Amino acid sequence: MVQKTTELVANWETLQRIFIRPEDEASRRALVKYMEQILFGLHEFLRKHVGITREASLEELSERFKESRISGHPQKKLADVIKGIIENIAPHAVNVASPYFIGHMTSAIPFFMVHLHTITAALNQNVVKIETSKVVSIIERQVLAKLHRLIYANSGAFYEAHIQSPESTFGGFLHDGTLANLTAMWVARNRCFKPKEGFRGIEAEGIAAAQKVYGVDRSVILVSGLAHYSLRKAGGVLGIGNENVIRVASGRRNRMDPESLETVIRNLKAENPRTQILAVVAIAGATETGTVDPLDAIADVCARETLHFHVDAAWGGPTLLSDKYRGLLKGIDRADSVTIDGHKQFYMPMGCGMVFFRDPGIMDLIAYHAAYINRPGSVDLGIRSLEGSRPAASLVLGSALEIMGTRGYALLIEHGIETARAFADEIDRRPLFELVTPPELNILTYRICPEAIRQRWADAGATERARLIRQVNDLNIAVQRIQRETGNSFVSRTTLNHLDEKVVVLRAVIMNPMTHMGILREILDEQEKIYRGLAVSDA
Repeated sequence: MVQKTTELVANWETLQRIFIRPEDEASRRALVKYMEQILFGLHEFLRKHVGITREASLEELSERFKESRISGHPQKKLADVIKGIIENIAPHAVNVASPYFIGHMTSAIPFFMVHLHTITAALNQNVVKIETSKVVSIIERQVLAKLHRLIYANSGAFYEAHIQSPESTFGGFLHDGTLANLTAMWVARNRCFKPKEGFRGIEAEGIAAAQKVYGVDRSVILVSGLAHYSLRKAGGVLGIGNENVIRVASGRRNRMDPESLETVIRNLKAENPRTQILAVVAIAGATETGTVDPLDAIADVCARETLHFHVDAAWGGPTLLSDKYRGLLKGIDRADSVTIDGHKQFYMPMGCGMVFFRDPGIMDLIAYHAAYINRPGSVDLGIRSLEGSRPAASLVLGSALEIMGTRGYALLIEHGIETARAFADEIDRRPLFELVTPPELNILTYRICPEAIRQRWADAGATERARLIRQVNDLNIAVQRIQRETGNSFVSRTTLNHLDEKVVVLRAVIMNPMTHMGILREILDEQEKIYRGLAVSDA
């Protein structure tokens, strides 16, 4: 007997039904079945349904998703859509929650984050305006004040005066660190080219007019050698050109060298064309190595030169929650602005970035108003934001801070730093590996470098050294690729300057609290096994 299928039709009756409730009992059961697992057994659900990587090429997957027409009528019921996501899409996603996934800054989230995110999505508050968020806008101000206090540690009276004042802004929530960095540079640019007699400011009249009025030929931003590429984007968006985002030389430990910074500033002041330095950007937790620039020393330079000092702490900012390790970010309280990402070491779902400003009035430099929204005199948060409509990420983070407390987050931070240090010791103990950048926070890089190659390196000439570097680089690329495709574990790779050479390194990010030394030894064991297989095949 052939079962008759019911044709799905879009009409007003079905639209009203699916808008407010599942289409039928089967859809309800499917939703409850999987959501119960996700809400109360998230990590087991991910382990069961999502592999670290699944052996299917991007080309093969791309072939499955080439239909470009939107169907006029419904194609599937909710139950079928949910089943399809779980069975056909999830297995080819990446299980970033696995303790064996140590290659990127995206990791496991606490199970309660899904609950908070679900409730926030259901409320669907839009914090661009008080009329579409009301109490959530007030909560956002509170959360920003809590983190501002963590960074700058001003008096209680200071926060009492500014926390709910519509004239004050401690910072803002944005989608990610890229937009946070852009906002900081936007403020810094406008700070340099403020309105004055006969000039309405750069925001009104543009970069060409501003530079002419101020007697400047070009504007630059000085950044750390390992600065995130979002700062180059900021140069393009702000009209100064990304070639004018200038990297300052790093020392041997991949940190900005304050003496080099002073030299660059001195040379820029003396050169023709006349140059305006908009900002100096240091890093607290470099993307590639986790290193922290000497913030205090850089702050000294910026104070002497009266320059906007920005710290990109997208990664390392939450280290301030740990009394044990907050000293690694010494000097961050002297920054004019700071970026922190919620979806990194605050363990929030994607995506949440934040920018903070020492001066609660400085964001007036980027204020915008409109007659129908964000009117002058209103308390709308969208007045001083690059983004318009945006979700209530502050509600998720504020609730997480109540659930975890500073000590709960500190335990996560401390586990990552201390496990990374133990991992570095294990790498040092194994002759096949070479530690390239020791962990300052919870990121390290290393590479496979066989003993035979190290021995030849000492006596090698320039040509031979170039050949050996290529050989070692190719080896690390091959091992990383094979390990990734095997799907048991994952480390990433990047290219760094090491011993004055460009070398390919393996990069490990330790932030999952379930990652322990037993797992890390397994990952190294697997890399050694892959290397031996490659060595045999090359023989």
